[in-house]
Amino acid sequence: MPHAGIVTVVGKPNAGKSTLLNRIIGEKLSIVSDKPQSTRNRVVGIRTTDDAQMIVLDTPGLLNPRYELQRAMRSTAIRALKDADVIIYLADATDRVPPSLVEAADLDAPPTAPVWTVLNKTDLLRPVEREELREALPDARLISALSGEGVDQLLVDLEEALPPSPFLYPEDEISTASTRFFVAELVRETALEQLDEEVPYSLACEVEEFREGSAPLYIRTVLYVERESQKRILIGAGGRRIREIGRDARGKIEAFLDTRVYLDLWVKVLPNWRKSDSAVRRFGYRLHDDHST
Repeated sequence: MPHAGIVTVVGKPNAGKSTLLNRIIGEKLSIVSDKPQSTRNRVVGIRTTDDAQMIVLDTPGLLNPRYELQRAMRSTAIRALKDADVIIYLADATDRVPPSLVEAADLDAPPTAPVWTVLNKTDLLRPVEREELREALPDARLISALSGEGVDQLLVDLEEALPPSPFLYPEDEISTASTRFFVAELVRETALEQLDEEVPYSLACEVEEFREGSAPLYIRTVLYVERESQKRILIGAGGRRIREIGRDARGKIEAFLDTRVYLDLWVKVLPNWRKSDSAVRRFGYRLHDDHST
């Protein structure tokens, strides 16, 4: 009997969860940014080998929510804990010994699934610092999602820990997300790369039209911000910045879809959308009843 099940990756913002998902799957499914809170939704990756199928959930960083978008992000992470067969609690090794998952996630009780503490970014540590962490947390696994160090052994251990089960998805699938989702995320990632200060946190991206059968493939996409001043920053002097974002995003989308793309990119203002229940739902962020466990 093969093994199959769900591995949920959780941790504080910027722990490297998205980098780890992409490393495990071998494809770029989750956007990577040096700006915290770039992952806002659950991203599902599927890794299938001869004997095991691992459904890996990348989740938003654990934080104390201050508005509706962050409440949706936290709720998504908590729900993913409930779905897990194994939980990877990923922490930044450069921060030294992390708090427990219960403390980091402000849970009322420990999750029912086994929790594996995995310390990432160990390539940034001196040998003496590694030894200190091993002594402090002898059961923790030390990896570098960026270089791949320690990840192969982690995957071997995870496959053995999954329950006996038939495969849950076709063997050639690598994600459950739609093409529109990935396109919107690639556009948002490109904008994040080129923006500073408060604008990245106010960005939302929506694919309004995806014209199948056109050559090149026509995709109309809107970047939303919360204020006119942010719109001016995003567009840039003479429209220079939005053209650069469009050009770079188009290149990423063409590589992802393996076809020529006409990216029709617009910028609109939706005031205070992050604090609006209806706007948060409109952009695909799910709001759950969150009882913390």
